Amino acid sequence: MGKTQVIVGLGSCGIAAGARKTYNEFQRIMQADKLDFELKKTSCIGMCFREPLVEVIDESGAYLYGEVDPQRVDEIIEKHIKKFSPIPEYIVQSDKYPSKDQQFFDGQVKISLRNCGHIDPESIAEYEARDGYKAIRKIAAGNISPDKVIQDVLDSGLRGRGGGGFPTGMKWKFARNNQSERKYVICNADEGDPGAFMDRSILEGDPHGVLEGMIICGYAIGASEGYIYCRAEYPLAIKRLNIAIAQARDKGYLGKDVFGISGFDFDIIIKEGAGAFVCGEETALIASIEGMRGMPRRRPPFPAEAGLWKNPTNINNVETFINIPWIIYNGPDAYASYGTEKSKGTKVFALTGKIRHGGLVEVPMGITIKDIIYKLGGGITGDKKFKAVQLGGPSGGCIPEHLSHTQVDYDSVNATGAIMGSGGMVVMDETTCVVDIAKFFLDFTQKESCGKCTFCRLGTKRMLEILTRITEGEGKEEDIQTLEELAETIKDSSLCGLGQTAPNPVLTTIKYFRDEYEAHIRDRKCPAISCKKLLTYTVIEENCTGCMACIKGCPVDAIEGEKKQTHKILQDVCIRCGVCFTKCKFEAIRVS
Repeated sequence: MGKTQVIVGLGSCGIAAGARKTYNEFQRIMQADKLDFELKKTSCIGMCFREPLVEVIDESGAYLYGEVDPQRVDEIIEKHIKKFSPIPEYIVQSDKYPSKDQQFFDGQVKISLRNCGHIDPESIAEYEARDGYKAIRKIAAGNISPDKVIQDVLDSGLRGRGGGGFPTGMKWKFARNNQSERKYVICNADEGDPGAFMDRSILEGDPHGVLEGMIICGYAIGASEGYIYCRAEYPLAIKRLNIAIAQARDKGYLGKDVFGISGFDFDIIIKEGAGAFVCGEETALIASIEGMRGMPRRRPPFPAEAGLWKNPTNINNVETFINIPWIIYNGPDAYASYGTEKSKGTKVFALTGKIRHGGLVEVPMGITIKDIIYKLGGGITGDKKFKAVQLGGPSGGCIPEHLSHTQVDYDSVNATGAIMGSGGMVVMDETTCVVDIAKFFLDFTQKESCGKCTFCRLGTKRMLEILTRITEGEGKEEDIQTLEELAETIKDSSLCGLGQTAPNPVLTTIKYFRDEYEAHIRDRKCPAISCKKLLTYTVIEENCTGCMACIKGCPVDAIEGEKKQTHKILQDVCIRCGVCFTKCKFEAIRVS
């Protein structure tokens, strides 16, 4: 091995945690002290809860350090780089030093994320050094036919990772069989689910992998042009995509006779979206690329028959495309060896919410929700009780703790009333109010409705009004039945997937937590002690020292009492802001 390498994670999560300052500090000291090590950058490795992450690779091995701020940079340089003495207490992964965080990596199988956190995403050479562009070269060198490529994708069992789970090879076959002279490939990178960041991390960490997947798709279906529809809120992903596209063009990997395949001309264009959630729906996305307002249209015809500018179009999401080169290079059987009978391969999940190890994990299909949360995710923050998980974002559903043994595959998840979705997994604990969560997701979908369908536009608004009343203690006995009736009408009558799935969070929370809805309505109580307007703050007399901290903090003078005497909260004045609870150092405020 040559020089010692220092690799800093510069994905969005790392940058937000201060990784640029970390990188700059390494660079400053290296130049000031004239040190001879190689400073490199990479993207997110998935361990977002330990950012900024720095990997040091020397002759003795690889050492991944967590939470590396500029102060730790000095120590790592002095001890590890200058004296070849690693610092075990900062290491989160290494063959030589066990770490309690190792469980985050145990059980993961990285296919989609195979390069993320391991290469410089702005270097085509580093991508190629890890088998990049070998899949399309294999096709070119072996003169493999488009039909054989499609059959390999079919045999792999890959299903669309954008949420619908439609067999990818079948979708390609539909487009291939259309005899139109002009066809398109679209990568749907309009990731809009709250708590989801799988596609963003892949685009930031392995842009060439997505390009290669699109090139292979273009060859298979006979397309000459590809579009990546990426929301403008992902500036780093767009920057790295532009760099990757320019590099690929310079090397002749995009353009005329791609990879020496005579007559196969293919190029890729980036289209920045304005962040409308509805544009994640394929027909609305197509309308946006065409320069129109992003609104869905009726199907059929499906995009494979009449898509972009009425031409046959294949649309897959980022995670679907990133799997393609691996499948073609390693063979469909290698991919199909992971997962279950009907859900092959691996799936990337974004872990957020009340979980210790927030970040990205990639696991074989068939793993249970409980294993993801407790083995990889480290369990619930603060050792509180696991209550539920929202799977599939606003279009998904709430899966309760007693169903945490559910396998993560399309059929098993659908049976709970949720959907796999793109992979967002929002974890809730006992302090989370499911009625409030349902309101949160419905507020999101109501605001994101394009307005084309009356039932989606107005139905979600009426549902949101009811949920708001319930969380404010003004619910009515008939509200639950009304919510269920509205939900079914919206599902049956909406044009696109956004409207058809918008009621799912409400329906699943009513199904599994009906008693919480009833407590809000009948008792005017929030069992999770979360809904602000249903809380009551009282003074625990035996604990109150009369320190006056609550009185000084109260913004509406709702607390009375003299110094060193027991205080009292005036319930008719209290606005339930919680300042008294926060200010009290003697646990003298009860919240109920």
